Amino acid sequence: MKVVFSGRAWDQYTSWTTADPKILKRINRLIQEIQRTPFEGAGKPEPLKENLSGWWSRRITDEHRLVYRIKDEAVEIAQARYHY
Repeated sequence: MKVVFSGRAWDQYTSWTTADPKILKRINRLIQEIQRTPFEGAGKPEPLKENLSGWWSRRITDEHRLVYRIKDEAVEIAQARYHY
């Protein structure tokens, strides 16, 4: 499954290379798991509500979340830092 980042999500993702490489590795593992099982597994996946309906969230750390959705056989990532 293809992975597509929004511009903001890509900036957040690449910022982890210098800020905390361990978190970057965790994000990469979460993305791989999303490609295999989008709605279950590590990071406690949960569907978002209201204006974010259709999007899902997984915990990167207690503070940070990975926000994504599955669209047209691709994983679309909207956020890779902070809490939604």
